[in-house]
Amino acid sequence: MEQTFMKEKPILPLVLSMSLPMILSMMVTSLYNIIDSYFVAKISEDAMTALSLVFPVQNLINAVTIGFSIGINAVISYHLGALEQEHADNAAALGLLLNTLHGIILTFACIGMMPFFLEMFTENKEIVDLGVRYSRIAFGFAVIISLGMAFEKIFQAVGKMSFTMFSMMCGCISNILLDPVLIFGLGPFPRMGIEGAALATGIGQTISLVIYLVIYLIKPLPVRLRFRRLNFQRNMVLKLYAIGIPATLNMALPSLLISALNVILSAYSQAYVTVLGIYYKLQTFLYLPANGIVQGMRPLVGYNYGASEHRRVQKIYRVALLLAVGIMVLGTVLCQAIPSELISLFTSGSETISAGTSALRIISIGFLASTVSVISSGALEGLGMGLPSLMISLLRYVLITIPAAFLLSRFLGASGVWHGFWISELLTAAIAYVIYHRAVRRQA
Repeated sequence: MEQTFMKEKPILPLVLSMSLPMILSMMVTSLYNIIDSYFVAKISEDAMTALSLVFPVQNLINAVTIGFSIGINAVISYHLGALEQEHADNAAALGLLLNTLHGIILTFACIGMMPFFLEMFTENKEIVDLGVRYSRIAFGFAVIISLGMAFEKIFQAVGKMSFTMFSMMCGCISNILLDPVLIFGLGPFPRMGIEGAALATGIGQTISLVIYLVIYLIKPLPVRLRFRRLNFQRNMVLKLYAIGIPATLNMALPSLLISALNVILSAYSQAYVTVLGIYYKLQTFLYLPANGIVQGMRPLVGYNYGASEHRRVQKIYRVALLLAVGIMVLGTVLCQAIPSELISLFTSGSETISAGTSALRIISIGFLASTVSVISSGALEGLGMGLPSLMISLLRYVLITIPAAFLLSRFLGASGVWHGFWISELLTAAIAYVIYHRAVRRQA
């Protein structure tokens, strides 16, 4: 039950042991995202466009549930490092209860808003209908998502990365297997179309949650969910939200970015909107593994910060940064070398493939620089510094990218939007480096 390995094990093996299971599970999650989109694209290009338009709201649900769970993770890790077991237990139970409430609210709010949301971006009734049909089922699993995410971060907070990997992979693999069965009606199953894609996703998420519950019941964790002794301490609630709200906003900002860019791109052609949706599916192959490094790093910096091991926190940050750079180098090479092949996985339209090929080559210029922002923001979350982390994300997704995309599109057309990505990544990386080191020096 001891967690002292987090401050005693050599740093590179420690970061690798915590990150590699998450990188592997993130790769499987990326594969699920690609395959899910691949099968939806086989329904029609309208279905793929509907999925692209639904994505921001789907990302909002993930942002709220994952973001608050990051708060649970950071608070548990800190109290374990400070040897405050009762506070760690209370953070786990209280966090799980609050995140369940978030899931209930999101279910009703997001399903209710979808028809109006979709009509903001398209007048095509078929696309609106497909989007509504998909979202009613997918968003119906919001409570399952919130519970699953809370358990995921609780397991990560105590270093049980292999269990997290197993649960996530089982859910994603189930989803991958169910996609063609439910979408196209294989064997005894009826053809469900886009609803089948949504149901496959929900079943996969349910399987992951069930696995977490079974493991928790049969194998004790260093933190326990003591609901009978639950203490609604004001300071604990504030601490969870002080980290969880900025983390939620960090994850919700891409939704705002995508919606804003969809408005700009739709003025030129619906094909560019589809390209943006395809890009965000493809980039998960890079940013989800990079997020795996962040997930491995976050409890380590939180624990060592709680244990006052400040030099060790800095070394963990540098190792995580180097690992993320390696992932982005590979992504940059692929997007420069075979962009048309990547885009053609999701569409056969010549206009969309041509536009997507150009987009990938331009956007990928900024991949390497983005590692500084991604790792700095994640490390700050682990240290419980939600506001500096949020500032980095605001710069990256809103304050620089949207104005740059709008202004450049006035001169370069739709390609100006793609140039806005790499310009934003370079500027944000420089600022993120300064924000991170100043925040850490103040707390040392």
